[in-house]
Amino acid sequence: MLQIARLSPKQLGDSAPLVEAFLRSQLAPSGGFCDRAGTPDLYYSVFGLEGLIALGAAVPPETDGFLRTYGNGEDLDLIHLCCLIRCWADVCGPRALPLDAAAITRRLESYRTPEGGYNTVAGSDGGTAYACFMVAAAYQDLREPMPEPEEMLRCLALLRADDGGYANQPDQMLGLTPSTAAAATILRLLGEPYPEGLGEWLLARCHKDGGFYAVPAAPIPDLLSTATALQALAGMKVSISEVQEVCLDFVDSLWTNKGAFYGNWMDDAADCEYTYYGLLALGHLSL
Repeated sequence: MLQIARLSPKQLGDSAPLVEAFLRSQLAPSGGFCDRAGTPDLYYSVFGLEGLIALGAAVPPETDGFLRTYGNGEDLDLIHLCCLIRCWADVCGPRALPLDAAAITRRLESYRTPEGGYNTVAGSDGGTAYACFMVAAAYQDLREPMPEPEEMLRCLALLRADDGGYANQPDQMLGLTPSTAAAATILRLLGEPYPEGLGEWLLARCHKDGGFYAVPAAPIPDLLSTATALQALAGMKVSISEVQEVCLDFVDSLWTNKGAFYGNWMDDAADCEYTYYGLLALGHLSL
């Protein structure tokens, strides 16, 4: 994703410095990037760091100290543990991560579910596409092989919804766009074929005026669904030419003069997360 987000300055043009300034404005003195309440948070720090890297800007040196306060993430939940790993990967680049990989691997595997997936709640009966995606990315960032990665395919099979997409729970009638995008990315990472029609399923979630819905019943499209759908379609090598212009218009409609992007047409707060999704979407739409 970061590789594609690096293409966003082509679309941003002279506005790229505004985005960098916004992202830096979200940096707390501790070195972490803030959530919407103004509190430094590992989750938002991922998007702050990767947004700066996508723009070719320097990683804040104080972020190193912020990350070290979490040690090996012993007190973190699964998502924040994965975010700690990703933040260190962004800060270190090709250098080794200052983490105990063996200890963290044991933590990751404690969230594994009986059918081979992962869940954000340890001891759960079944996995979710979101947790599987996060853990798969964490193993990549750690540069460690995932134990029995093929077992995750059993989890994904159970998450296939009746309409052909993927949900976050089994036995669902309708798939979710972010969950389907996550499942498609996992299938690509594992070298598995995509189910027939999955690309068409994702394209059908595009609003006539641009942007992708999270679910068919959603009143409006959103930037997270749009960016992740475009990422998945690119991985499947599905052309987006039919929706490219309207999606550019949609992303442009969420731009603010703060140098950030809103999450949807009803949002009125800018943050690192959706600003990064704006960069990711623009990167795909610039190709």
